[in-house]
Amino acid sequence: MSDKPDYLDVNQAFFHARFEEAQPWDAYLDASSSEHRQRWLDALDRTQLTPEQTAILGGFTRTIHLLVLSGVWCGDCVRQGPIFHRIAEAAPTLDLRLIDREASDELTDLLRVNGAKKVPVAVYLSEDFFEVGRFGDRLLTVYRAKAAREVGAACDTGLLPPPGTELQAEVQEWVDVTERMHLILRTAPLLRKRYGD
Repeated sequence: MSDKPDYLDVNQAFFHARFEEAQPWDAYLDASSSEHRQRWLDALDRTQLTPEQTAILGGFTRTIHLLVLSGVWCGDCVRQGPIFHRIAEAAPTLDLRLIDREASDELTDLLRVNGAKKVPVAVYLSEDFFEVGRFGDRLLTVYRAKAAREVGAACDTGLLPPPGTELQAEVQEWVDVTERMHLILRTAPLLRKRYGD
């Protein structure tokens, strides 16, 4: 018989500390160069949620701490960072924080994808800072387009926006990932017992 609690995440304190070190959207961009900041803001202008996506996110009831390992210089982050921001704007219980890949070697190593340092990587955390799930670095839409083109560097510059349909598909994929994480929390026995719902 184990003396471990029923609910345990060995990285709980680590994730909590990294979340506290990470920055909200505005502070993250303010700490970057004006050129990088402007690229993110231009991408934000192109990134919109549909009314249906806004309604889904607006119905969230569980707290989600969203920790995103990022690089302000990275084209994938330029494209996806604004999606995270739009999702956080629409979801009243989601707290978004971004942390630069160079800020924590330990976090960067923990979140490697296929052994490589990748950004962005999103880590969804519960109100207790238990990991609910993580997702990164690129979405299926992006990998399909990359495979079809078979050209370019591993991380584009973000100077050229993706085609509108590709961006809309990326937004939908991130909304789906985030909704899934919320539903995990919404149906979690620990939280249902805590809130009597």
